Amino acid sequence: MTSTKLACDAVVRRVGYDPGRTKEVARALTDAGMLPAGSPGKSPELSPQDVATLVLGVALDVPLRAVAETVGQYRALRREGVPVGAPERISGTAGEALDIIAEIAASGTPDAKALVAKTILSVVNNWAEIVLTDTIDVRRFSGGEPGRWQAYGHRRAAEVNLGAFLDVMTDLFGGSN
Repeated sequence: MTSTKLACDAVVRRVGYDPGRTKEVARALTDAGMLPAGSPGKSPELSPQDVATLVLGVALDVPLRAVAETVGQYRALRREGVPVGAPERISGTAGEALDIIAEIAASGTPDAKALVAKTILSVVNNWAEIVLTDTIDVRRFSGGEPGRWQAYGHRRAAEVNLGAFLDVMTDLFGGSN
């Protein structure tokens, strides 16, 4: 069973996030209903997708009061270059992509896990954008116009090596990487 406390500890240990911030982000996401709350005397049981939501929440550089809303906005980002109204099978969201990566990291084949380990997750904090970069493809999910920076100034992003995320999932859900 993967509890919120175990997930926070694994994320801090493997990804290197601040322990206090990670705990408070988990609390904010739980209060907003984005992570399971558990019941009296019973710890919540997190899924791989819940752990991905936690990692995204901690990567965001927003005040705690805005974490849940911002995580929802980032998970809803559409892949750039896909027209509005495109068939659902090709117009996935950033949240769906993160959920698939989390499932592969938790229970995928060794070959699939090896691809996840070579992926970098960039969470842009100046504007709503998530970029997944691996050895084959760059998948950009954005709320703005493709190919254009959304703000003046420098692009500020938190990058997560998904090899570390794979280690988190192995710690929490077992298996070998």
